[in-house]
Formats: sequence, C-alpha cells, structure tokens
Amino acid sequence: MSSRPRRRRSAGREAKRAARQQMPTATAAYIDREIPYYELLSDEALEMIENNADTVLEEIGIEFKDFPRALELLGNAGADVDGERVRFPRGMCRSIIQASAPAEYTQHARNPARSVIIGGDRTVLVPAYGSPFVRDLDKGRRYATIEDFRNFVKLAYMCHGLHHSGGTVCEPVDIPVNKRHLDMVYSHIRYSDKPFMGSVTAPERAQDTVAMAKILFGDEFVEQNTVLTSLINANSPMTFDATMLGAATVYAEHNQATMISPFLLAGAMSPVTVAGTVTQILAEALAGLCYVQLVRPGAPVVFGTFAAAVSMQSGAPTFGTPESSLILFAAATLARRLGLPFRSGGGLCGSKISDAQAAYESANTLQASALAGVNFMLHTAGWLEGGLVMGYEKFVMDADQANMIAVLLGGVDLSEKGQAMDALHEVGPGKHFLGAAHTHANFESAFYRSPLADNNSFEQWEQEGSLDLAQRANTMWKSMLESYEAPALDPAIDEALNDFITRRKSEFSDQDH
Repeated sequence: MSSRPRRRRSAGREAKRAARQQMPTATAAYIDREIPYYELLSDEALEMIENNADTVLEEIGIEFKDFPRALELLGNAGADVDGERVRFPRGMCRSIIQASAPAEYTQHARNPARSVIIGGDRTVLVPAYGSPFVRDLDKGRRYATIEDFRNFVKLAYMCHGLHHSGGTVCEPVDIPVNKRHLDMVYSHIRYSDKPFMGSVTAPERAQDTVAMAKILFGDEFVEQNTVLTSLINANSPMTFDATMLGAATVYAEHNQATMISPFLLAGAMSPVTVAGTVTQILAEALAGLCYVQLVRPGAPVVFGTFAAAVSMQSGAPTFGTPESSLILFAAATLARRLGLPFRSGGGLCGSKISDAQAAYESANTLQASALAGVNFMLHTAGWLEGGLVMGYEKFVMDADQANMIAVLLGGVDLSEKGQAMDALHEVGPGKHFLGAAHTHANFESAFYRSPLADNNSFEQWEQEGSLDLAQRANTMWKSMLESYEAPALDPAIDEALNDFITRRKSEFSDQDH
C-alpha cells in the first residue's frame, strides 16, 4: 500500500527536474536594450583619451606589416608612410570613419527570422571562439575535434539566449590546419540557421568563406548585403599583420563586416594603467577601421576590443578583474562617440574547470558588458582557462546567464500589469500575495526561472542526488544533443557546398600550420 505514493512522488520529482532542465523556449533574434548605458567617464576625460590616441597615431604611428596595399591606400589618403610605420595626421582616421562607416548593420541569417541587427541599442550574444581544447566532466580536457565543433554549433543553435552561431567555436585539430576552415564554415551552415562568422587565418580562407556564403545566399545577395561578421585582431602593441589585413581586405571588398579588435593583455601588450590601455585600444582601432573604410567606403565595421590584464607575479592573464571592467566601460563609450557598434566582453575566466572562480570571473565580465552597452558580445558561452578550453558544462551554464542578460536589458515593466495596483488593492496590509488574482495570472512569466539552479529544500536536493551545478549542466547538454534536430537546408545547396569543399581540398596538400 505504501509503495504507490512513493512512486507517484518520485515520478513527480522526475517530471519537475526534467522540466527545470529545459532551456527557456522564448526566443528573439537579438536583445533590444531598454535600460540606460553605464557611463564611467566625463566628457573631459573622454576628450583627453581621444586626444592622446590622436597623439599616438600622429607621433608614434601604427605598423602595417608585409602588406603593401595598406601602405599605398593609407599614403594616398594623407598618412605619412615610413617603411611599414604609418603616422596619421590628427583627426584623419576619425574623419574617414565617420564619413562612411555605418552606425549599425543587419547580418542576414539563412533563416530570415534569425537575422541580427548589430549596433544601436541592441545586443547580440555569441559563443566563445578559438579554443584548441574542450572539456567535459566525462572525458576531461582534450584536443577538440570536428565532432566537438559540430556539437557546440548544435548547442548554440538550441540555446535561445545565444543569437549567433559564432565562428571558430573550437579548433578541430583532427583536420589539417589549411583545410579545417571549410568544415567549420559548413558546420555553421548545415547544423544551424543562425548567422555565423568567417575564417580569418589566411586571405584565401576568407575568400573560401565568401564563396560558400555565395552558394548559400547567392552571389548578388552577398555583394549587396552583409551575411558575415568576422574577427580581425590587431597584433598589439600598435601592429597589424598581413594575415589579419588580408582577411579584412577580402571581407571589406565583398561588403562583409569586420570587427577591428585590439587584443591586449595590460601590463604586457599595453600600459599597466586603465587610461593608457584605453588610449592604445582607441589608437589601434582607429587605424584599422580607417583602413577598412579606404578598402571599401561603407563596409560594415565594429569597434572591438579584448582587454584583460596580466598578473604582475606570474605573467599569466587574469579575467573578471575591476580594471578589465573599467577598460570595457570606457571603450564602449568611445565607440558610441565614434558612431560605431562595439564588440567586447563575454563569459571570460581563467579557471580550469566550471567552479566558483569561473562563475565569479565570468559573471563580472558578463554584467559589465551588459551595462556598458556591448553590441556584439563574443565569448558569451563556453570560455575556460583563458580561452584555451571550450567547456561543455560551462557552455550551458553561460547560456543560462545569457537568458538573464536579456531580462536585465529588457528593463522594468511599467505597464498596467507591471504596476500591479490591482494586486496591492486586493491584498492590502498584513496579508500575502500568493493567492492574489494578479499573482495567479502572471506567476508563470513573472520571474526568470533558471533551468540549472537548484532552489529546492536541502532534503529534496539530497534525494535528487546532491548534484552541483556542473553535474546538472552535464545532464543538460547531453539531453540537448540527444534531442537536436537540424534545421532544413535545400539539398541542392548542401550538395553544392560539399562539391565546393571536395574540390578545394583536392587543390592543395595537407598542412599542419
């Protein structure tokens, strides 16, 4: 007689646990910001940094390495070219950028409902990028494979809080370096219908990305619209190399967007101060953005930065520190003053595993990014070990935080329902709101409910296995991959893409660098 109730309670617990471990189903192509920006610096302070950046450009200059076309274009535009060092007259870069660079742009997805607008009061959340290793609780830390790459594309597709498929979500080391870009771009196209990023590791790989995009969208559509946003890092301090310049040139020529992003570890690749680092960021970004506008005026660009600090004791990079947040806040305001979209932030951490250090450091960067007004938040989900590792558990934990960012940026509901005056009248002094009609009508959507956090009693948590957050995340990502269904893709396009990949791979031998 007593066994039946126990089975019913167990079944009820299992159903509730399964329901909790589903990502929220509400989705939007991007976040429309409804709260103010956090502005850190006064106008006087910002003008000082802008003036200092112009001094860097005018007196110190930026090197454009091994890329004669950049030297020619910049020289013809009025810069002083001395070998590979380019010095810019004060105000030159800003005037060229503001004359033609768009304040925002649409990056089209193959599913039009997934197209994103980058810039203005909008935020697009994007997976982490570039890790050679992956980690999960079952297999530990290991080199990434193309199967891992596909898994993360599928997870990003299924996570509604992530608006973009990303780029090199991890490096599939089981494919030769000079050919893996083809498989990565194909994976984004085949296993997701969200927008994606292109390869930048060589100009010819950027060209392959454009060619594959044209197979998907059509030649004319690509030339007239933006379907790719790609990451172009400065080789800080104050240098752009031929690889990045070549890729940026290819994308700009085809009207595709580039994020010009100084990559700084303060104390090693920039000064040890916040103001000095922000000055260098602005100078490097202005030079790169100017070059892209000379290649093709009006080509979409994003003012980007990746800024962390190094430990003065060990030299290792650190994340989630107050100084990194201060840099981020200042750079975001400078991007708005320039009239451009801004890229930065993400779930950055130095931790090796998905522990408290990972959570604190990631939360610090994610919150600062949201408040600062980042438009393209690369590295939102999955980042571990300073970017060396893409974590499966960390990915879905961060995706949960991405959902919360959307709620935060949505601001306060001031509608009649949000004001809740009917509830206040109904309940009155000394009672509770649990039984109020307003509560009954709105409780399901009133507060964000995490699919991963456990807020049950100690006894129920213990009965369900005493699982920590990483263990619950382990169950979630596996369940998501088991239930994954690929978005439809025209078989003719799929065949054309595979034919292109086969042909391109046959044209050159394998290389490991």
